[in-house]
Amino acid sequence: MSRQAIVSWLQQRPWLVVPVLGLIPLISLPLMSRQSPPSAVAPSPSVAGSPSPLSSISAAALPDMALVSPSAKPTPSAKVTPSPRLSPSPKATAPKVAASPVSPARQIDPRVVQAVTSLSADAVIPVRVIIAQGTTSLTIGTSAGGVVMDAQKGNAVYQMPTRSSYQVQADGTTLMMGSIRLPQVVYIEPNPGGITYVGDRGYRGRMVLIANDSHLWAVNHVSMQQYLYSVVGSEVSPSWPMEALKAQAVAARSYALTYHLKPVNRQFYDLGADEYYQVYKGVESEAATTRQAVNSTGGEFVSYRGGVVESLYAATDDIVMEAFQGRGMSQIGALGLAEKGYNYRQILANYYTGTGVARIQMDIE
Repeated sequence: MSRQAIVSWLQQRPWLVVPVLGLIPLISLPLMSRQSPPSAVAPSPSVAGSPSPLSSISAAALPDMALVSPSAKPTPSAKVTPSPRLSPSPKATAPKVAASPVSPARQIDPRVVQAVTSLSADAVIPVRVIIAQGTTSLTIGTSAGGVVMDAQKGNAVYQMPTRSSYQVQADGTTLMMGSIRLPQVVYIEPNPGGITYVGDRGYRGRMVLIANDSHLWAVNHVSMQQYLYSVVGSEVSPSWPMEALKAQAVAARSYALTYHLKPVNRQFYDLGADEYYQVYKGVESEAATTRQAVNSTGGEFVSYRGGVVESLYAATDDIVMEAFQGRGMSQIGALGLAEKGYNYRQILANYYTGTGVARIQMDIE
C-alpha cells in the first residue's frame, strides 16, 4: 500500500486518528536551562516586547492528550479557551443541519498499522478550515476531476470531470451545482493529485459544502502537514532564513492544535482561514522552503508542562504588545534573530519564555 493511499485511508477515518493522540508520548525538549513558571522567567533582552508566554488550553476534545490544566496556567491572564490572534469581526452563525455521519467502522488493515508508524503525525492529523461562510454563491472547480459525495448517506451523487467549474448556490436544504440538485451537505473528493478550487484559489484535501436556506458554507478538510505548508507561506515570506520559517512552523502548528483540540464549531470546523486565526491561502502560498520548514519540524509544538500552548504571534513587537499584552512572537523579530544566527528553538524560547518544544509521535501497537 502506497504512502498516499495510507494517508488517504486514515484521513477518511478520523476516528482512527483521534485515539492516536491519546497514545502520543509528549516528550518535552527544554529550551532553557531552567523550567520555572513562565511568569518567573525574564525575557531575553535582545528583542523588546516579549515578557511572557501565551495561554494554554485546558483539556477538551481529546482529554487523553496531555494539556495544561487551568491551575497550571502560565500567567494570571491566561485564558482557558483559545483566543483569536487579532481583534475579531462578527462571524456568520454556522448552519444547523444534521451531523454528517462517518463511514462505517472497518477492521484495520495490518499493513496500515505497520506502515503508519513511519508517517509524520502531521500527515494524519486532520484540520477543518472554514473557507467561506454565509455567502450566496461559490464557484467550485477541480483540476483533475473528483467525486461529489452525499456526506450524510456516504454515496456518490455526481462525478466531476477534469478541469470542471460550476456555480454553486444554496436552495433551502439542497445545493444547486449548476443545474444539478445535490443534498444539503456534500463533500468533493478530488482524484489523486487533484486540487479543488473555491473561486480562484486552490486547496488540497476534501472540500465540504453546506447549504442553509440561501447561504453557503465551504470547509476544507486537509492534513495538518498540508495546512502548515500554506500557513507558513501565507504568514511570512518563503524567502526568509530557514530558522525563522521553522519557528513559524512550530508556532503555527501549536496554534492549530489548540483549535483541533477545542474547535470553534465542533460539528463543522476547527478554525477560520483569515488573520483572525492564522492566514491560510491554499496551494498558492506553498513553497519548497515552507514544506522543508514544516517537514523538518514535523509534529513539534510549543509546550508548557506537557500541554499545548496557544502560541499567539503577530507581525511586529508593537502589535504583539498591543494585541496580546506582549505575550507572543514577533515575526519580524524572529526574522532578525534568525539573521543573527539564532536557531528556531532559541527564537521560540525568546518569545514563549519558560516553555519547551514537545513532539507528537505516532505510537500504534
